[in-house]
Amino acid sequence: MRIANIIAYILVIVGALNWGLFGFFNFNLVSSVFSGARTAGSVIVYTLIALSALWLILSPFITNGVLWLKNRRAE
Repeated sequence: MRIANIIAYILVIVGALNWGLFGFFNFNLVSSVFSGARTAGSVIVYTLIALSALWLILSPFITNGVLWLKNRRAE
């Protein structure tokens, strides 16, 4: 779960930065990397970002309100 949470955070940050760049400078980073907004690479990245956002919404419900980003210590 910890790895999934870290990957999800990274992808959601990429999505947020892409929206910020698009809002401020009318520059779509994902589209420019993959040479178009509807190319296979762009669609895959957008889909992964959306799934990551859903994961970050649902993960605390699965783990009783805890979003693990570090290893759990034995108490």
